[in-house]
Formats: sequence, C-alpha cells, structure tokens
Amino acid sequence: MILAAGRGERMRPLTDTLPKPLVVVRGAPLVEHHIGKLVAIGIERIVINASYLADVLMATLGDGSRFGCELIYSLEAEPLESGGGVATASRHFQSRVIALISADIYSDFDYARLVRPVAAIENAHTKAHFIMVPSVAGVPGGEFALDADGFVSLGKPRLTLASIGCLSVAECQKWPKDQRFALLPSYKQWASEHAVTGEMHFGQRVNVTAFADVEALNGRTKPHPNPGALGDNPVAAQAGEGVNLTGVTL
Repeated sequence: MILAAGRGERMRPLTDTLPKPLVVVRGAPLVEHHIGKLVAIGIERIVINASYLADVLMATLGDGSRFGCELIYSLEAEPLESGGGVATASRHFQSRVIALISADIYSDFDYARLVRPVAAIENAHTKAHFIMVPSVAGVPGGEFALDADGFVSLGKPRLTLASIGCLSVAECQKWPKDQRFALLPSYKQWASEHAVTGEMHFGQRVNVTAFADVEALNGRTKPHPNPGALGDNPVAAQAGEGVNLTGVTL
C-alpha cells in the first residue's frame, strides 16, 4: 500500500491544483518512483489511498496497466490520517502481510529487502518491520530505538521511521474503518510488546514535505536537512537480491 491522501499544504503553490503524490521530483511524480520500484521487483497489485484531488490522481495513474501492475484506490472523503487510511484500505488487502510506503518520501532504499521479515509476520512471530534512518537534530522524527537484537523499542538512542515497512494485515483489520487516527500509537504499543523488528537504511531518504524539499531534490536550492540523506553505506546493499515478490499484495 502507498499512502497518498495528504493535502500537501507546505508544498503550495505546487499542490493548489496537483495532489502531492504527483509533484515531480527528479524527472517523475513522487508516487511513480514508488510504483516503478515495486513493479521492478515483481509486485503486481498496489493499493493507494486518495483524498485531496483524488480524481486527478486516478486520472493520471489510471488502472496501473502502463506501469505493468494493477492499481486499486481506497477513496477518503476527508483524509483519515495514516491509521485510518490503512484500516479503511484493508478491505482491499489479499495477503497476510502488506508493505506500507509513504508517497511523499524519496529514497534509494531497495524494496526487495522488505521480503526478509515477511515470514516472521506471516507466522505471527512479529506484527511489523520498520525501516529506520538516523535522526537529525531539529527535524521531526526520533520515534523509536533499534536494539541489538534487531527489535524496535522505546529506548535510546532514538532513530526515525523511514515511512517504509511491513505490517500484519490481521492487525490492520482490527482497527476501525472510516475513522481518522494515526498509526504511531499502535506502533508504540507493538514496540512495547517486543513485536516489531527493524533495520537501518544509511542511503538517501528525503521526506518531501515542503516546496523547499522539492526544489532541493530538483537541484535548484541547497538541500534541506533531512534524516537519511547521509550518503551510501556498503552494508545497506544487502539481502533481497533475486527475490520474487509476485503475488504479494501491497
């Protein structure tokens, strides 16, 4: 699933007539970067939630055939935030685990790496897996710690969620549909239960939330401080190579 229902107030005037996921960064709309990367690893079906200018988003992306996948839209009359968006969209999920990605990030993270934690979630050993990036002083984030055993906790030092991860569909379907709420409280509850694993990403990851972020990525201004924009790490290009995710529902 790709979260794409936000209004994008801080990206105005770009988002006055354009939904935020369609803002062009480095040659393509933000959401198309994600779709392309997912299709490249064998994904055939992607659920996208939409609210503000949803008709423009759907008309632009279509049914997904031009990308080589099927796009399913979960429409929200008013944005339901992250939790409400996932819960409401869960009626479209066809597998026991989903990958969840925010449309308004730009990264070089290899989505094939998301296959590794799927088995543990499918077997109910864990409820989620989060990709984490280093926190940056003065920038929102710092939600969780990543312990030596690979589990996410509420300890320290704090890291920042990369807005990329995997969730148990059974857990998502317990939440109320068509209600507005955030994911973070549930994430914190799961972390306190020792039910979330995580991994670090040291490559590029930019949270594209403001007009200045778009300008920086497109090379027109100095880059804005942002968690994850710390260059490549040789450890980051590991697992997931050669994995076929055909049939996994996102």
